[in-house]
Amino acid sequence: MKFYAKFFLFCSISVAFVSFLWRGPSFNEESLKGARVLVTGASTGIGEQLSYHYARLGAQLVITARRANVLEQVVNKCLELGAQKALFIPADMSNPSDAEMVVQNAIEKLGGLDFLVLNHIGPSPYKMWDGDIEHIRWLLQVNFLSYAQMAKKALPTLEKSKGSIVVVSSLLGKMCNPYAVPYATTKFALNGFFGTLQHELAMQGSNVSVTICILGLIDTESAMEKIKGYINMTAYPAHDAAWHIIEAGALRQSESFYPFYTYYATLFRDWFPYYRDLAIRNSYTYNP
Repeated sequence: MKFYAKFFLFCSISVAFVSFLWRGPSFNEESLKGARVLVTGASTGIGEQLSYHYARLGAQLVITARRANVLEQVVNKCLELGAQKALFIPADMSNPSDAEMVVQNAIEKLGGLDFLVLNHIGPSPYKMWDGDIEHIRWLLQVNFLSYAQMAKKALPTLEKSKGSIVVVSSLLGKMCNPYAVPYATTKFALNGFFGTLQHELAMQGSNVSVTICILGLIDTESAMEKIKGYINMTAYPAHDAAWHIIEAGALRQSESFYPFYTYYATLFRDWFPYYRDLAIRNSYTYNP
């Protein structure tokens, strides 16, 4: 066991050192001035923070979520913060027709599209799976199929603008954890679909980039409420997570990780599966 611990520490330090030496291109904030951006799930949490960051950078925004009254408030603040344009489209992504409708309307309102930022999720209980297949089917429509629909609709326009698809995913789409069967299922599907799409677009010489953002625990109100009593771990700010997502998309990174531990968790995920699973289970409180 001591050998494995030392080996793991050596690898971690080596990766950190290489990461420090290899720093990619810096993010030019001016590049997003006037950019035409569609942000989904923008009424609260990470999506709301994404909207405010894009607004400060002078982007042209269309935002969407279910609640029109909340979206209107976000749009008004975006205009105050400096957005060149800010509009909202209420939509329910559990309705298959709404996904393509939002993209079409956004293209018409903005005269094209440079960034499609897919961030929305449907509500899902944080508990042991009770065998509810219908909920998984419903959540797949909201968290996965609507993403694929919106990407399909946006691709021709993004091809013309040399644009980007930015997908907000989760560490739970890379590593299996308890209490989140429906949610993790949809996030694994997202990573598989858009990871494969990256390869296919590159092989076709496409102008469109796909960025998959792997997030850990973020301090959104919904996330904090769900994990209460189940796990005690540090949550990172939605404000910072949103900025990381914007930067990764602007730099056309294929994959990005926030916060730092998500990268190492993914990197070493399959090295010591017994100890990995033991650590995961011991991190949670079992509430039958």
